Amino acid sequence: MTYPKVSTTGDHTGAAFGVPPSPRFPQIEESVLAYWAEDGTFQASIDQRPAGVDGSNEFVFYDGPPFANGLPHYGHLITGYVKDIVPRYETMRGRHVERRFGWDTHGLPAELEAMSQLGIKTKDEILELGIDAFNAKCRESVMKYTSDWREYVTRQARWVDFDNDYKTLNPEFMESVQWAFKTLYDKGLVYEGFRVLPYCWNDETPLSNHELRMDDDVYKMRQDPAVTVGLRLSTGELALVWTTTPWTLPSNLLIMVGTDIDYVVVESSVPTGSPERYVIAAARAQSFAREFTGDPKGDVEALIVERLTGADLLGRSYTPPFSYYEGQANAFRVVEADFVTTTDGTGLVHSAGAFGEDDKVVTDREGIEPVMPVGADGTFTFPVQEYAGMLVFDANSLIIDDLKKATHGEQVGSVTPGTVLLRRETYDHSYPHCWRCRQPLIYKGVSSWFVEVTAFKDRMVELNQEITWVPEHVKDGQFGKWLENARDWSITRNRFWGSPVPVWKSDNPQFPRIDVYGSFAELEADFGRLPLNAAGEPDLHRPFIDELTRPNPDDPSGTSTMRRVEDVLDVWFDSGSMSFAQVHYPFENADWFEHHFPGDFIVEYIGQTRGWFYTLHVLATALFDRPAFKSVVSHGIILGNDGQKMSKSLRNYPDVNEVFDRDGADAMRWFLMNSSILRGSNLIVTEEGIREGVRQVLMPLWNSWYFFSLYANAMNGGQGYAARWSTASTDPLDRYLLAKLHQLVERTTAQLDVYDIPGACESVRQFVDVLTNWYIRRSRERFWDTGSGRTPSDAESATGGTAYEAFDTLYTALEVLTRVAAPLLPLVTEEIWRGLTGGRSVHLTDWPSAADLPADDALVAAMDRARTICSVGSSLRKSEHLRVRLPLAGLTVVTADPATLEPFAPIIADELNVKSVTLLDVDAAHESDFGISQKLTVNARVAGPRLGKDVQTVIKGSKSGDWSVAEDGTVTSGGLALVEGEYTLETVVSEEAGADAHVTAMLPGGGFVVLDTEVTLDLELEGTARDLIRAVQQARREAGLDVSDRITLTIAAGEHTWRAALEHRDLIIGETLADQFSVSMNLDDLTVGDDVSETLVGNEQRVRIRVAKR
Repeated sequence: MTYPKVSTTGDHTGAAFGVPPSPRFPQIEESVLAYWAEDGTFQASIDQRPAGVDGSNEFVFYDGPPFANGLPHYGHLITGYVKDIVPRYETMRGRHVERRFGWDTHGLPAELEAMSQLGIKTKDEILELGIDAFNAKCRESVMKYTSDWREYVTRQARWVDFDNDYKTLNPEFMESVQWAFKTLYDKGLVYEGFRVLPYCWNDETPLSNHELRMDDDVYKMRQDPAVTVGLRLSTGELALVWTTTPWTLPSNLLIMVGTDIDYVVVESSVPTGSPERYVIAAARAQSFAREFTGDPKGDVEALIVERLTGADLLGRSYTPPFSYYEGQANAFRVVEADFVTTTDGTGLVHSAGAFGEDDKVVTDREGIEPVMPVGADGTFTFPVQEYAGMLVFDANSLIIDDLKKATHGEQVGSVTPGTVLLRRETYDHSYPHCWRCRQPLIYKGVSSWFVEVTAFKDRMVELNQEITWVPEHVKDGQFGKWLENARDWSITRNRFWGSPVPVWKSDNPQFPRIDVYGSFAELEADFGRLPLNAAGEPDLHRPFIDELTRPNPDDPSGTSTMRRVEDVLDVWFDSGSMSFAQVHYPFENADWFEHHFPGDFIVEYIGQTRGWFYTLHVLATALFDRPAFKSVVSHGIILGNDGQKMSKSLRNYPDVNEVFDRDGADAMRWFLMNSSILRGSNLIVTEEGIREGVRQVLMPLWNSWYFFSLYANAMNGGQGYAARWSTASTDPLDRYLLAKLHQLVERTTAQLDVYDIPGACESVRQFVDVLTNWYIRRSRERFWDTGSGRTPSDAESATGGTAYEAFDTLYTALEVLTRVAAPLLPLVTEEIWRGLTGGRSVHLTDWPSAADLPADDALVAAMDRARTICSVGSSLRKSEHLRVRLPLAGLTVVTADPATLEPFAPIIADELNVKSVTLLDVDAAHESDFGISQKLTVNARVAGPRLGKDVQTVIKGSKSGDWSVAEDGTVTSGGLALVEGEYTLETVVSEEAGADAHVTAMLPGGGFVVLDTEVTLDLELEGTARDLIRAVQQARREAGLDVSDRITLTIAAGEHTWRAALEHRDLIIGETLADQFSVSMNLDDLTVGDDVSETLVGNEQRVRIRVAKR
């Protein structure tokens, strides 16, 4: 036995001499993983590639760290596969690729997990427990699932270094983060401000604007109350303002209008029972017909008593709807705002200043101090006494009720007399929710520290042009547009578990002072010690960092103290710092970092254009004036099998571990990597899709290996043949396969160089199809050397190539193919390559060089054309229900340059089982000569959305004959190219031509074929004989015979089958290795039993077969 030379799955027995014909891929994978662990293959792959001078040969990719306090999911799976494929490929190309795993350990997700474990829900409960105890729980919880992660990542066959990982909670990482903050502060790019931000009242912390734009499900449809309220102008009218946040009315400070908008004054007594005048945008007046006239279709125009513009309203004062802030300086005036529209509402906008981003810009411009009657928990506080302690959303209904009572003349709390509730309605709108706790957010003014992104966003846009994006449209699309509209980044959170804001302030405003620290050394220099935890270790976490205080050097009285700002940094600041913080820059590895920044590669899902990609780019631009990464893959989102977001409760996706156990990690890898998700599309995960990869690639690849080992071991009377790497064969099929292999290496190299992983998968799939469904099938007889001591010449095929040349060629193809596919299918290729070569690991080999393989584009083009003809011909046979083994008289091929197909005419004839192939030049024989034509039909419904008005042009072209099919199959009509799905091509046969026994079909790229379908008695008998051969071969397999075993063959059948067997006796004997052969015309001469089988041949004719080993 020659093959497999080695196997990780132990000794096998059976017909394959060691290679199982029906492999259990999960079992093979587990064995390969165990071998890697024992052999140290991963580390060897790194060690054998030199880093080069100053790391010139290193390939650096960033491992975007997962949140450590959660279990891995499909999103991590797809990203992990890409993070494995690219480094494996670069390693095989000779690069030194370190792969450190990273843990993102800080932030609110970690806090929420700890709170859940502790059974607490509020910040007050955390303070009561103690920050030290709470953060200790956070530290414990974030590493709870590390073993699960390690098992999961290892099982997916991702090579990564867990032992030399980095964690954002490590003091070295955090020190680098402190350095980054101080460097930005020293550059004037960090400031403290009071800004309106998205705010989570449940978690009591603000969010950054980019956190609202990462995932589509942050915005959810929500039904809120909307009110139209009349505020009394000093001139007597009621200015109608519309708001979907009634809870902000107690904080009203201004009315905003558009100066160019036309307004009207409508006089009506319907709303209050007495005549009142209402100011409203002219464009919105009629939409309030019910309120003004009592009739939804009433004529509001008849009630208009005055027309004016927004400019006419500017400067008018008014009485606020609530009296809480009466007397507020510069407030309660009508002012201009350019964002006011008449799309909905009333054309007048109420402004509460600190509860709207645009509102605050206007109140700041008008010199109005913001008011804030809402606490950190989202409940009303002083001076809004009537609703104090009530969540703002819950207060909406009470506020509306009080406005309604005041409208009818009741004195209600702090509602100002004369305020009118004109309309109450419900409003369905898309509303932002917290991505962590899923509660609806509010917009609220908070004090925060900001990175002044707006100061350098133009530079960020410029540096983005240096980055290679996959897919390319993201560069200037989703990411580029986000950069162009970037806002200052709120980087602080009033929470507990995170990198501290390294800012100390004087606790006495009479002696102001701010100190910012960027290292342990600076802290120790000023405070005389380092922050130490209970174990005596340097620790920058709260509360240890909070304990560092010192007298204010600027206070001559010595009574004020420098105390740290209590906030911690946004966890995204940690993530954005990982490029330098993971190596403790600038305190260590400074030279290494300078030579390895920007990183070579990064990958994450599309939402990270507003998250990790964005924060990396912000900090890299601000700190280093460089992009953080050179190339990035931004993939789509994985959806459940119902097209919705994956949900454990809905059970709408296959469990990852179940897939690993049933189909294997390579199957999952292939399904994800071969999809459009890496080109930015979303992907629906189904079990059928995963299994399709097994059917299309994994099994055909394994079957090729099984076939090779089966026949190589049977060579020379069972002594076997040890094939060698060779490209010397002159056999046309061998030359074709090797030339195809050359193209495969060229194509996949070009694809993986630009991270086109789906393209590389498709290239491999196409080659595997050629290998199994063309080369091996067409060359099978050349491998069938079963005699003892035969010489190569004894095994020559009709085309002249020896069995040894065939084995060497197939060996070469499998060896190169497994290297090419190694990054894409690392487990099964390892088993095959090692069994084929006996080597240590395919992942320790070099990437194949196309220069080592013969190039012959002309041969490939001609053979591919022959394959296409065979494919079309096979389709014709199938459409006419003519079984494959039934020979036909002939095939006529009309094509350009038929001379190039002459050498392959015998192959076409054999493949299609026809007696003759006639090749004609398309210039000498036209479709009309055979009574055939082609018809183009445009699907306007499909093409319309893409082509717009041009769809009429292509329809006209299809009807007038102004259309064509290019050699690559591209269909053009009316001068416009169509894409698949937008058209159908039909072959039309004239009645005259269709009357005889011929069928026709057009060839892609031009030309056509005509198949003679007349079946004579001689052809029918030969077809029956070939069916008999297939039945005998099946009987051999069922009897457990080896491929080289000689047999005694007995057949019993009816007259037709008996005659077929006799007339084609030599063919049957030769194909089935029958030394003795007998056939009876009486079916009952054989009785079905253990050694006799019955089947159908020809036109459903029964036959009984007995085979016995000689």
